[in-house]
Amino acid sequence: MSESRFVVEHVCLTADKPFEEVANDLARQLGRFDPEILRLALASRDPQQAKAKINSMAGPGGFMLFGASDHGLLLGVVGRPRKAVQFVVGNPAIALEMTQHDLRAGLYAPLRLLLYQDEQGQTCLEYDKPSSLFGQFANDAITPTATLLNQKLEALTANALAIV
Repeated sequence: MSESRFVVEHVCLTADKPFEEVANDLARQLGRFDPEILRLALASRDPQQAKAKINSMAGPGGFMLFGASDHGLLLGVVGRPRKAVQFVVGNPAIALEMTQHDLRAGLYAPLRLLLYQDEQGQTCLEYDKPSSLFGQFANDAITPTATLLNQKLEALTANALAIV
């Protein structure tokens, strides 16, 4: 067994924009991951055609939604329901750009965003910067893709929060 420590850059954005609007704006920007399309893409045995099929699932910013977990609803179990949803987003074609060089990058692909309403009623959106997550592997072949993911997440969140 080995253990290591690394620094993660965490982003926390807040806005007065209502939670539901931000959630809807995020959803509008995301494509939907469909395992059947991925299966068909892999069956093609043509790498370029497979990547094109995978990318066809992505939204305008290059991401697709893999799933969402309503953590706020879960808090209802202890009598404290909140507005809080974790979004799992990514793109298998982008992940491939990293995992082909270091399979451990799969630990952080897809990425996670947490959207919630804080105690003061502000809408908050948080995530860890991909470059810091993937940076722990110290692999120059994955750094450009991780940096690109930073930019894509920044654009996605800025659009959803209407930060211009």
